[in-house]
Amino acid sequence: MKKILKIFLLSLAFLIFFSCEQKSSFRFAWLTDTHVGSANADKYLWESVRDINLNEKIDFTIISGDVTETGSDDELKLAKSILDSLKKPYFIIPGNHDTKWSPSGCTTFLKLWGDDKFRFSKNGIEFLAIHQGPIMRMGDGCFSPEDVRWLKEQLRDIGHKKPIIFITHYPLNSSISNWFEVLDLLKQYATQIVLLGHGHRNRAYNFEGLPGVMGRANLKRGKSPVGYNIVEVSPDSIRFCEKNPGEKRKPCWYRQGRDVRMAFDSTKVERPDFSENAKFPQIKVKWLYETFYTIASGAAVWADYVVVGNSRGTVYAFDVDDGSRIWQYETGGSVFSQPEIADGKVVFGSADQYIYCLDVVDGEVNWRFRTDAPVVASPKIEKGVVYCGASDGNFRAIDLKTGKLLWKFSDVKDFVECKPLIYQDKVIFGAWDKNLYALNIADGSLAWKWNEGRPGKLFSPAACYPVGARNKVFIAAPDRYLTAIDIDSGKTVWRSNRYRVRESLGIAEHGGTIFAKTMEDTVVCAYTWPKKPIWKWAKDAGFGYDIDPSVIVEKRHRIFFGTQHGYVYSLNSDNGKLDWRFRVGVTLVNNVIPLDSLNVIGTDMQGRIFRLTTTMPDTLLEE
Repeated sequence: MKKILKIFLLSLAFLIFFSCEQKSSFRFAWLTDTHVGSANADKYLWESVRDINLNEKIDFTIISGDVTETGSDDELKLAKSILDSLKKPYFIIPGNHDTKWSPSGCTTFLKLWGDDKFRFSKNGIEFLAIHQGPIMRMGDGCFSPEDVRWLKEQLRDIGHKKPIIFITHYPLNSSISNWFEVLDLLKQYATQIVLLGHGHRNRAYNFEGLPGVMGRANLKRGKSPVGYNIVEVSPDSIRFCEKNPGEKRKPCWYRQGRDVRMAFDSTKVERPDFSENAKFPQIKVKWLYETFYTIASGAAVWADYVVVGNSRGTVYAFDVDDGSRIWQYETGGSVFSQPEIADGKVVFGSADQYIYCLDVVDGEVNWRFRTDAPVVASPKIEKGVVYCGASDGNFRAIDLKTGKLLWKFSDVKDFVECKPLIYQDKVIFGAWDKNLYALNIADGSLAWKWNEGRPGKLFSPAACYPVGARNKVFIAAPDRYLTAIDIDSGKTVWRSNRYRVRESLGIAEHGGTIFAKTMEDTVVCAYTWPKKPIWKWAKDAGFGYDIDPSVIVEKRHRIFFGTQHGYVYSLNSDNGKLDWRFRVGVTLVNNVIPLDSLNVIGTDMQGRIFRLTTTMPDTLLEE
């Protein structure tokens, strides 16, 4: 009898344990890099959604970024219509393809899904997710100041005992300029694993002792079928198993124990290095102001005023000498437009669909012009007229004084983000429809349209600020070509890919030369007069791999530009010799504005505006 009772009690204990384990265990589907908008991607997503719906054991679905190919409204709406067919809840964040080329300034994602980050709990595990952009600018990923702040608040609320699964899109390494801010936070809490996408394949990572897993793209590539991962969470482990629609689940390809003990050599931890600043002791930060929200455009300077906007929709004016705040104005949407100032009026666009004109002295509104879509383009003011693109297919000329429409060109096929060039009675700008447009300045009629670059929307000459000289327009597009175009005919004069340029371009004050930053270390200088590319110089500036579209600006025989790793550079424009480089932060530096050869105004993606100054005598700089 005792033996029977013992067997009964053991069996009962096993059943209770098994029941508890079943209740604490769960599984979810993990989709990433769906890229709706690329060839057949919507079809592939439908296949996976139907497959997930057939599996009653799946509790929810996570989508970890690159939902679409280019972040357009149509792509996002199509993706949502498919994902909304999921029978169980789903949680979603954007990736770089959703944020970099966004005509809405990333607002459509928020409108469709309510947020671009999430937190929820399941069986005692907290799920936290934020994305890393980059927002509207080509460069490394960057966790926005506002999202890092949110993450800190959530972690404090969760406490140090609850297990956490963290989701983002990029790997938690130097592919994100400020990765260490988030990684160091997560290591202070009970983070068990990091889920990410971006690389389009299944892969395990170790982020300084914190386990990470990259998931495969939901795309068909060659012999590789459509697929996603099923993640099984039990009390002792997290397992990852690939699932191809219509087929049996594959054996789990990775298992991570729940008892995570981070072990890594702290002496080998990679962190940004500011020691090089000591090589240029003459460079100082005269002032710096933190707005605590992403800044993805350069500032504007007029008289004693410096004006800039941020992702919160706040536009600030600062004193150029000491950086004190003079006024601020709140718009209804993010401001990614670089302001332009003339005649005491500052003009900029906002994602709230308005072009604004404020008084630069007090920030009072002179006028607002309503468009039919967000405005992420930067305006240009010339002889009392504002010229500005938008995301509604229109390019407009507006009277600076009254805000009245003078003319509009309504045949732009995709959104505009650049500042236009006014040259030889034409308005020249690129759009994300593969075209460079030249409009007649008098009435906005089309003079010519150029699209002889590499095919494909993502190679459009849209982020580059075009420059003009010697009856030519010059552009540096994502296709890695520097191109000269005849201003009268719109025909190509020359194209060169001798140096891998990309979007970062500038022109000398005298117009005789142009400057371009390549994607790896080198800055080049070419003459503007020839009918073929003739290079004046090419210098290794030592900035490494860099795709920051920062405009190159010349002032008194010096050129200035920013890089994606937080540096501001000054080079001699006559020979390319390095004057100085200074690391002001770790994130991308937007378009800089040299006040003279000694002082530079800049902004960065960390939401900061700053002024650098040098104690080197101006006469020495000119030697």
